[in-house]
Amino acid sequence: MAKNNGTGPSILVVEDEPDIAALLEYVLGQEGYRVAAVDTGQLAIDEAQKRKPDLIILDLMLPDFNGFEALKIIKSRDETSSARVIILTAKKDEVDRVLGFELGADDFVTKPFSPRELVLRVRAVLKRAQDGEVASGMLRAGPVEIDLDNHEVVISGKPVQLTLTEFRLLVDLVRASGRVRTREALLSELWDYDSEVLSRTVDTHVRRLRVKLGPASEWLTTAWPATASASAAHRPKAGGRSFRSKALSAASPFVPSPP
Repeated sequence: MAKNNGTGPSILVVEDEPDIAALLEYVLGQEGYRVAAVDTGQLAIDEAQKRKPDLIILDLMLPDFNGFEALKIIKSRDETSSARVIILTAKKDEVDRVLGFELGADDFVTKPFSPRELVLRVRAVLKRAQDGEVASGMLRAGPVEIDLDNHEVVISGKPVQLTLTEFRLLVDLVRASGRVRTREALLSELWDYDSEVLSRTVDTHVRRLRVKLGPASEWLTTAWPATASASAAHRPKAGGRSFRSKALSAASPFVPSPP
């Protein structure tokens, strides 16, 4: 197991390709992070338990077992469940991206990748953790109760398990109180990304949030550009068939949209 002695947040790199692991150690070490690298899923689980890293960069194609299995185990343990995870893989199918988010990953980067972009994503994920995510208190909207202190959501008296990103997304939409929240705004404010970077991230998380909200998801509406107060940049192109950018909002005060 390789490691360096930076003084910043700790990062565990799980990568079985030596050249890529060495590159990640170097670029992250140059940023001041404390980096340790392992090359198997079992070592990832063991080192995460031992080191309790702030962030894990996880390859999926590992020699002993699939990286998704390692992620599932890491997220299921109290000692390591709070670790942020960026999946780094050559897999590009949407099903892999969705599964990663379902298991608790915070971001998904495909190979080949830009080291500079990866560093920016690492900063964004760690910044969200450092910022404390949301203020304290309670939010209530219709059947939904949100405990901001304990990061808990209850719908009609029943607890709902959300990932941290899903929780932050729900809080943002409820606080918007019926105001349209564009995909670009959510990317910028919740993920700290430019709209050109992984724009489908918002769509994936909203889809998963709807599933977890169950019947209460009817209060989460989608406003297409034709009906939203949008700038010219957000209006449909001629014909409108290829324009898929949509704006999201929580209806105020969680009143169902008309059919």
